[in-house]
Amino acid sequence: MLQAFGTGHSEAFAMEIAGRAGGLIPTNRIALRNVVLQGSRPSDILSDGKLERDPSIVDELFDISPIGPDDVFLIASNSGVNGSIVGMALRAKETGHKVIAVTSLEHTMAVEPKHPSGKRLRDIADVVIDNKAPYGDATLDVGETKIGAISSITAAFIAQLLTIAVTDRIAASGQTPPVYLSANIPGGDEHNKALEDLYRDRISRTA
Repeated sequence: MLQAFGTGHSEAFAMEIAGRAGGLIPTNRIALRNVVLQGSRPSDILSDGKLERDPSIVDELFDISPIGPDDVFLIASNSGVNGSIVGMALRAKETGHKVIAVTSLEHTMAVEPKHPSGKRLRDIADVVIDNKAPYGDATLDVGETKIGAISSITAAFIAQLLTIAVTDRIAASGQTPPVYLSANIPGGDEHNKALEDLYRDRISRTA
């Protein structure tokens, strides 16, 4: 299973990896809101825009997620320094999982880590993929400010490249890749349910 995690706008990366047409079925999207939907936290914590900086949320989030011993974590964070992101990567490594990071190397090295360990996501991961976003993310000068954030676009592109590469390897081994069809074409729902049933209790789909 691929366990995808991102917070803020980097959650878009996890949405590209897990549960979409043309994507791999044995995938999960881990989201901060799950500690309310499936865990013990009150709903009002979701109104705190700084929740992603809180490393204390990681243990419950990890424990309520359907994580198997051989799963690989795909963690996206443009800054690579927030508490929940670094905490999830550390917890994954502590429990024996491989971690792939998607982050901006330019940005992460220009800001201070927010996790008590003093680490960045790039320091923990087994594989680091640079999303090539500039410091501050925005790309175009307009007067004295910048606009045109790019990290969501490059992260989505990277997610699709990873999906394509994994699918190619599965096909090359002689197996049929377990890939979602669009639910908006005839037979899509039936195809997807039959394959999801193969991974029952190992995948989670939420709104």
